[in-house]
Amino acid sequence: MCGIVGYVGPREARPLLLTGLEKLEYRGYDSAGISVLDGDHIDTVRAVGNLSALRAVLDRNGSNGAAVPLADRPSPATGIGHTRWATHGRVTEANAHPHFDTADRIHIVVNGIVENYVALKDRLIEQGAKFTSETDAEVIAHLVAQHNRGDLVEAVRRAYGELRGHYAFVAMSLDEPGLLVGARKECPLIIGRGDGEQFIGSAIPAFLRETRRVQYIENDEIVVVRPDGVEFLSAAGDPVQREVVEIDWDAETAEKQGYETFMLKEIYEQADAVAETIGERAARDEGIDLGDLGTIDDELLRRVRRVVIVACGTSYHAGLVGRYAIEEWARIPVDVDIASEYRYRNPVVGPDDLVIGISQSGETADTLAAMRTARERGAAVLAMTNLMGSQATREADGVLYTRAGIEIGVAATKTFVSQVVAMYLLGLRIAELRGTMDARARTEMIAELKRLPHLMAEVLESCGERAIRVAGGCRDADFFLYLGRHVGLPVALEGALKLKEISYIATDAYAAGEMKHGPIALLDESTPVVVVATESPVREKVISNIQEVKARGARVIAVASEGDEEIATHADEVITVPRTHWLLTPPLAVIPLQLLAYHIARARGLNVDQPRNLAKTVTVE
Repeated sequence: MCGIVGYVGPREARPLLLTGLEKLEYRGYDSAGISVLDGDHIDTVRAVGNLSALRAVLDRNGSNGAAVPLADRPSPATGIGHTRWATHGRVTEANAHPHFDTADRIHIVVNGIVENYVALKDRLIEQGAKFTSETDAEVIAHLVAQHNRGDLVEAVRRAYGELRGHYAFVAMSLDEPGLLVGARKECPLIIGRGDGEQFIGSAIPAFLRETRRVQYIENDEIVVVRPDGVEFLSAAGDPVQREVVEIDWDAETAEKQGYETFMLKEIYEQADAVAETIGERAARDEGIDLGDLGTIDDELLRRVRRVVIVACGTSYHAGLVGRYAIEEWARIPVDVDIASEYRYRNPVVGPDDLVIGISQSGETADTLAAMRTARERGAAVLAMTNLMGSQATREADGVLYTRAGIEIGVAATKTFVSQVVAMYLLGLRIAELRGTMDARARTEMIAELKRLPHLMAEVLESCGERAIRVAGGCRDADFFLYLGRHVGLPVALEGALKLKEISYIATDAYAAGEMKHGPIALLDESTPVVVVATESPVREKVISNIQEVKARGARVIAVASEGDEEIATHADEVITVPRTHWLLTPPLAVIPLQLLAYHIARARGLNVDQPRNLAKTVTVE
């Protein structure tokens, strides 16, 4: 999840671009860069680290190192900037954006993933292109250059037709000053309209200080940006009309992109987050490629005897889903441990084991300690984390990044679904290497996995109003019980955790089959019982559990698969999610539970972004 900003107009571009990047730094802070048209060349400055590093480079004079205020510089009036959240390639200056073609005449900035970059790169190298980075994004610069015959708009349109993936990019050419050309495929891109100047960015905060007039670029559109106006085209090159909208956001609202809270914004970013997690890793229809996992190579994954997952909180719940997937597909025994307990017992772990430490931040103290314990005893340790350069990445033998993007809300949402999907990817990769899943079944599962972002978008579009209504009916309850079985249990645990975290309502979550062993005593007419009842091998058992709940007079709120009319005859409220393979339902089924918790908390007047007593990262025991 990177940040893009661009400017064309009469003013000096550099300070405008830098200010825009500062407002987008929440989208990525591994590295940053700016390219501006400066007479007969394009001046590019890139730096590793946060934007202070880029600003320091920009403020230095190239000849003697003396500081030169930006206001005293020449005035290039066309430029693009980027702040990076690394997915392909290490965090280095060479991998920072903007990227450029071999002749250094086309510069681009990109947000997203180019799934078919390997095939395109091989072809372009054969035709003479010289690549300078490890990124997938650079292929766009060379591809646009290959198609360029003095018309950047047409070159971008033709390049767009060859790209696969989800991305947004902006290109500029040394030969056409005063012109930026953008393209959008699922990732956000927005125009800011000025008087005699125009802006383009990943989000409105990039240019809010300069203009409140915006135009939204839709999917599969090309946008042509010049100082005197903006032209929208379809991917086929046909003109498209787009309304100019006047927004009345303050700075904080702008950072939330119009959502009332960061948590709600991040719930609605989940489809994009999962698309980023999958990315090029599922480019092969019949297999998964996880890239460089350090010393955890294919041979180790083939011979591993057991997988042990250590994690805390939401990450622990993601690990529980991962257990079902790895055992089902790879036929390896999987243990899932709460990291804070694992570190204090005398675990039996050794050289034939793969230990996976899951931590959104990569800084969770208990998880790090559990990983160290396992490594000291000879196990291979894989860190699954969202943050490059975190402590977990430095201490593990290998790293699998979840690529969810920065999450500001304390209660985890998009990082959970990205962790679950990363576990799916790992499970499918191990199954492929060990030959425990036939090729046809693997291909079908990967196809379903790649559908997940679209199915999640459907859930987000369809269940919002329903969740608000259901929340209104139970907002005053003082106790909730959550139930699930099999792969639905981790979803129930996570849904209950969300309600506890942000609404402060006493909540319990149980394996539904265990209900008769105690929790059933808590039920009466005042108790809402939330049941994960999606399609699964134990669906009939779950229906039986719902009937037991109803016999005690409790109110049942069920999350069910689309078209399941039987569930509706037993539950008081039903929120449905699209059908997919039952193992892949958790990222879908958790969304209604997140929204239910969210709207209950908001109805109670609570601050969901900063719940009491909680911190985003638990760095102490």
